[in-house]
Amino acid sequence: MVAKIEKWDQKYSEHEFLYGKSENDFLREVSAFFPEQAEILSLGEGEGRNSIYLAKQGFKVTALDSSKVALQKLSKWAGTESLKIECWQTNIEQVDLGIEKWDVIVSIWFHLPSQLRKKVHEQVISALKPGGWIALEAYTPDQLAYKTGGPQDQDMLLTKDILMKEFFDFEFIILRETIRNVQEGTGHKGESATVQLLGRKPF
Repeated sequence: MVAKIEKWDQKYSEHEFLYGKSENDFLREVSAFFPEQAEILSLGEGEGRNSIYLAKQGFKVTALDSSKVALQKLSKWAGTESLKIECWQTNIEQVDLGIEKWDVIVSIWFHLPSQLRKKVHEQVISALKPGGWIALEAYTPDQLAYKTGGPQDQDMLLTKDILMKEFFDFEFIILRETIRNVQEGTGHKGESATVQLLGRKPF
């Protein structure tokens, strides 16, 4: 895991903003569903584009990432915008997301090996308040043919069926696989195969 963290630190050091400074399109689409002044946790936040967007909407944002370099960029950016965002540098394998703590958990391109992902998603379910929201976008296995971003390991990719199983008792407001043009810096660029989820935990 240390080697992976060092890899991401190096990637973020080599680019001003690897994935650009604009928020994810899907997150922007679904943020209208989030309650006012929601407590939001963003998993694998990176350099901060999604957290900055959410904080500007008046949400209380905590950004989680393993990369110190990415979170330093986020913190500096938030300061220039006079925004308060809590940065949480941690190893996802050891993190405790809490119990019924968050109104919303955001997972944008947060790809993990399947066994670890299942454990993290179990934590996400426990960590959301009753009626809380999960907003997720990830690449599907079809993305391997596009080569426009994301991991090249099928075990780390997601499908609609996987998400239905892992969030089986949630209400699915949006659950779809789609082909769309993703333009996010140099890291994600071009036609892409993704799965999108907006789900709500039962009350």
